[in-house]
Amino acid sequence: MTVRVLVLDTATSAVVTGVVELRADGSARAVAERIVTEQRRHAEVLTTLMREVLAEAGIAGSDLTAVVVGCGPGPFTGLRVGMATGSAYADALGLPAYGVGTLDAINLAAPPLDGGTRLILTDARRREVYWALYAEGERIAGPDVQAPDNLVEQFGEQPPAELLAEPRFAERFGFAGTESVAPTAASLAAAAAERVLASAPNEMLTPLYLRRPDAVELKDQKRKSLLPPVADA
Repeated sequence: MTVRVLVLDTATSAVVTGVVELRADGSARAVAERIVTEQRRHAEVLTTLMREVLAEAGIAGSDLTAVVVGCGPGPFTGLRVGMATGSAYADALGLPAYGVGTLDAINLAAPPLDGGTRLILTDARRREVYWALYAEGERIAGPDVQAPDNLVEQFGEQPPAELLAEPRFAERFGFAGTESVAPTAASLAAAAAERVLASAPNEMLTPLYLRRPDAVELKDQKRKSLLPPVADA
């Protein structure tokens, strides 16, 4: 049995979209894929990329079995764009939607690590990173959000054997880093393969923000500034 799924992720600085074939053994092959780094233009490029990968794969939306969406962690605005688009597209076609952890999909995209641990970091903005730790293919800590220097201290006595992160973060751990840290279309589909192949019930996509959005914090700060001062007891 082979099925085709549409995948998308906007939790990192890259917009990832693709059509992927999933086989009965859970293996995944991208039929068409686009990975574009557009940090501030997720909404503008996503729908165009979706049309492109469907056209390249030579299929219509009705030929799909499911939609797989990366649920973060990721910055509020970018993550919301991908999840809202994926959910609406699945709903319009009557397809099930499945959410996957973006860091988990990044881990699946990298060659398996032979022993030791792998630490994955993505940009959380505000001088912080999202992170998760993996061993033998399984997540053993995280996801969480933290300042890089605090994370260096946390892993100081037991540094990871491998680190996937942009150079500006990786260098603090003594690693070279890589220019792009994002899932692939195939790794996103592989993360949901078991549910897709089992025709699991449609899921409510739940974003993993790990902290409150900037807009909410600014609104709260403004509200507090309008409150009268509290007299000391």
